[in-house]
This record gives sequence, C-alpha cells and structure tokens, in this order.
Amino acid sequence: MTSQNQSQSRIDYGLVFILLLLLITSLVAIYSAQSTGQYKENFVVKQIMWYGVGIGIIALVIRVDADQWMKLSWFTYGLGILLLAFLIVAPASIAPVINGAKSWYKVPAMGSLQPSEFEKVFLILVLSRIMVEHHQKNPVKTIESDFWLLIKMGLATLLPLFLVMQQPDLGTSLVLIAILLGMIFVSGITWKILVPLFGSAAALAIGIFYMVLWHPKILEKYLGVKQYQFGRIYSWLDPYNYQSSSGYHLTRSLLAIGSGQTLGKGFGQRDIYLPESHTDFIFSIVGEEFGFLGASVVISLFFLLVYHLTKIALQTKNPFYSYMCAGIISMITFHVFQNIGMTVGLLPITGIPLPFVSYGGSSLMGNMLAMGLVFSVYYHERRFMFSSY
Repeated sequence: MTSQNQSQSRIDYGLVFILLLLLITSLVAIYSAQSTGQYKENFVVKQIMWYGVGIGIIALVIRVDADQWMKLSWFTYGLGILLLAFLIVAPASIAPVINGAKSWYKVPAMGSLQPSEFEKVFLILVLSRIMVEHHQKNPVKTIESDFWLLIKMGLATLLPLFLVMQQPDLGTSLVLIAILLGMIFVSGITWKILVPLFGSAAALAIGIFYMVLWHPKILEKYLGVKQYQFGRIYSWLDPYNYQSSSGYHLTRSLLAIGSGQTLGKGFGQRDIYLPESHTDFIFSIVGEEFGFLGASVVISLFFLLVYHLTKIALQTKNPFYSYMCAGIISMITFHVFQNIGMTVGLLPITGIPLPFVSYGGSSLMGNMLAMGLVFSVYYHERRFMFSSY
C-alpha cells in the first residue's frame, strides 16, 4: 500500500458523504426560503462560505489526537467561559441585544459570533476528560466514587449553563443539559444513582412546567426567565389563540408543512410566508415544498448521521473518544428532535437551529468543530495501524 493510499484511508468518507448530503439539503432549502423572505441578502452564498470555514476547522481539528485534546480541554472550556462572561458586561456596540437576548458578539467583516455554540463542544471535551481521569483514579467502582463523578460533571456544566441563562438563551441551556444527561448515561455511574437522578429531573421539569402555567412571576424573579419565553409555552399549547403574536410562527409553520401533504408543492412553489424560515424554521420549507416524503428523507439523513457516530463511538478503543462521541451524539440528537418537534407543534419553540441545514455561521462552525473531532477519531486510530507512519 502506498503512502498516498494510507493517507486517504484515514479519512472517514462515510461521514464526508453524509455531510455532503446535508450541505445540498441546506442550500436547496435556504435558496427557497430566501426567495420569499424579508431579506435581500444571498444566504446561499453565505452558507457556502460558512461551510468552507467549517471545512477549514475540520482540517485543523483532525490533526489533533486524543491526548492533545485532553490537555487542551480545560483551556478551551475556560476560553468559552470568558467569552460568555464578557457578554454580560460588554457594551451594545460589541454585543447587541437581538430578539431579547444578548448572545452574540459583533465581528467586523464576519457579522456575529455566538460563543455558546462553541462552548457546547468545549463542554463535551471537558466532561470526557473528567470521566476518563475519574475512571483511571477509581478502577474499583463504588457508590461514593460514582456520586463524586456526578458532582464533578454537574459542576463543570453548571457554570456555562448559568452564563447562558443570563443572556437569556433557553434553547442553548437545554442543549447543555441534554449533553450532560447523555454523557452521564454512558459514564458508568450505577443505576442506583441514575434512577433517582432522572426521576428527580423529570419531576423538576414537571414542576417548572407547572410554575410556567400558574406562577410565572416566581420564575421571572428568581431564574431571570423573560416574559416572551413564557409566551412560547402558551402559544405552543394554544397556538391559534396567539397567532397574532407569539403563536404566529408556529401556526404558519403548521400551515406550511400541512399544505405540503405527501409529495409537496415542488421546488420553489411555496406560497406560505414564514419569517426567519432560513434559520430556525428551515424544516417547514422542506415540508411545504417536498412534502412528507422530503421531510422523511431529511430525518433519515440525521438518523444515518447519528447511527454513523454511534458506530464510531462503539468501535474506538480510546475511552476519551467514546465519551466525546457520546456527547456529540447527545448534542445533535437533541438539536434535531427539538427543532423538528417545534416546527410541527410537538415541542415549544426555543430557537434551536437544525444542524447543518439551518443558516447560521456560529451554529455551523460549532457543529463542524464537533465533526472535526469525530473525523480525528478515525484519522488517528487508522494511523495507528500503519507502523511506517
């Protein structure tokens, strides 16, 4: 086998193919969305540019192996924390308030940058390192050691979660929690702890839902939840009663997807106006133009992506890589479930984009960073097979 062939064999072409299909899906959907949107910008060209930046990120990340990522994990985590903390005190000229949230930095010649999109990936790296080091120091599991691991993982998540809530950004906060829960699930912590933990989490969620419906002022006072975020819950439960305000997007989304029926209206044939459809509601475009069949194809692509990532996580012999893949799977799965769920009315609207398909530079760069980490698993584990390398 030649050196060139050895180098090529270290690239996960299965993952490349899936991402290529998602790229095509994104460009087709964004092109349709911008044709009837309220903006005059060419988001297709900008999305191609962001994909190009994402490919550059992958090219850099893929060269770094597991040992180096473990060493860098606390540094990247800390950098993300500093960027999130500075958002709180940054002037409006640097970090403007957009749609009631202070979540972005204005970057010259780039637009805006949302640090929480990167902190999600940095958190995955830190939690992976915590689990690896904990199991190395505690080869014999006990309830006490498992409980201590749970505390360490919870504390690492609590700080970015608190800072994101200050923006406030409920959607990203839920993603951070989903990452934590997913990684706890594969951490090896005994079910004697996990069953009460997940039971308590479910009870807490029910309790918060109750407070939102009947005592919202308490959440607004003590947790900093804004009034417009309550509106998302109310409009989710009864969208047509709020269709002139907070329920407008959901009712339009339901109308668009429903009107697509089985095969859709055809590419470029949509007639339902839906603001911001190139970002959070991109799935509504797919549903209207390509119907149930097209929507099923998109969902199948994400199923293939998650399946592929799961296969990598199970095949790697490096525990850091396994935990890292589990965190990325949790992040992407929650994103897809929440985004599609909110467009069809199954879940409240939280402003979470559809990974790799919705327009957005920060979101796409964060996801491509995660994919770069996955590519590095295959790259370095294949490299180990060739002694001449």
